[in-house]
Amino acid sequence: MKNFHTHTSRCMHANGKDEEYVLAAIEAGYEVLGFSDHTPWKYDSDFVANMRMPLSQFDDYYQSISSLKEKYKDKIEIKIGLECEYYPKYMDWLKSLAKEYKLDYLIFGNHYYESDEYHMYNGACTRDDKMLDKYVESTMEGLDTGIYCYLAHPDLFMRARHWDEKCEEASHRICAYCKEHDVLMEYNLAGLRSSISRGVMEYPHDEFWKIAAQYGNRVIIGVDAHSPKHLRDTSLYELSYNKLKDWKMEIVEDIDFLHYD
Repeated sequence: MKNFHTHTSRCMHANGKDEEYVLAAIEAGYEVLGFSDHTPWKYDSDFVANMRMPLSQFDDYYQSISSLKEKYKDKIEIKIGLECEYYPKYMDWLKSLAKEYKLDYLIFGNHYYESDEYHMYNGACTRDDKMLDKYVESTMEGLDTGIYCYLAHPDLFMRARHWDEKCEEASHRICAYCKEHDVLMEYNLAGLRSSISRGVMEYPHDEFWKIAAQYGNRVIIGVDAHSPKHLRDTSLYELSYNKLKDWKMEIVEDIDFLHYD
């Protein structure tokens, strides 16, 4: 097993020490563990986010994971990345950060439209049809940059909605785009954990993934770990793997890493 979607306590909504995640992954039998905590942004404004590390913590994040990568190199392969939004005015800065630190990869998690300085979480505001359209459009625009290894939780909008014709339309647009551009989509286990605990199917949503199966989209399972226990317990990973296989989907474990001149 390989997992590239792992957070740390720096994002303010995860728990556990960095090393505890590594030890849990080793215990569970993972071959590769990628850390991809929520990216800090160098905002133009004085905005302070409450769901991502501040920029002042980024160097500690990088140094900590780098140290663990060396310490456990004989037991597990560790990669260093970030889960990032698509904020048009900050993309040059993000590319510079990735190049400066030679990050292994970036995941696209489309949590906010344009910037969290200005707009609500896409898992809430997409109950509005116009914001759902913006979610789809910004997803495609972000993927057009070519810097992301895969699209995390593509059906995040289902956290705000009940399945209807508008959701079906949005799903077709996203899946068709990802098929045409060979974009890997993530089946997200954090959303699955939340859906099970709340007793409501949000994301990953069966109807979305049935459409993805029709298009023949490639899929990667992302643990989206916010606690070491999410890596230690592999039951949801196995359940999801079997479900995707039943839908005859192509499950991928490897990603394309960033390359630098």
